Amino acid sequence: MAFTIYSLCTLTSLACAWLLLASYRRTGYRLLFWSGWSFVAMTVNNLFLVFDKVIFPDVYLLPVRLVSALVSMLLLLYGLIYEKE
Repeated sequence: MAFTIYSLCTLTSLACAWLLLASYRRTGYRLLFWSGWSFVAMTVNNLFLVFDKVIFPDVYLLPVRLVSALVSMLLLLYGLIYEKE
C-alpha cells in the first residue's frame, strides 16, 4: 500500500512539473519556470522517498531526502522573491 501512495505522489509531482514548465514555454513567465523546477526537485524528493521506504528499507536516505526538499523550497523561494512582473 505504501508503494502505491508514494508512487502516486511522485507521479503527481511529475505532472505538476511538466504542466508548469510547459506553461512557461508558452508564456515565458519566469515564476512558472522556478515553480516548475521546484516541482522537479519535489519529484526527485519523492523518488528518494520510494527508494528509502520501499526499495531499500535498510539504507538510511533521510539526509539525501532532506537536501532535495531544501533545494526544492529554495528554488521556489528564489522565484517568489526575485522574479518580478
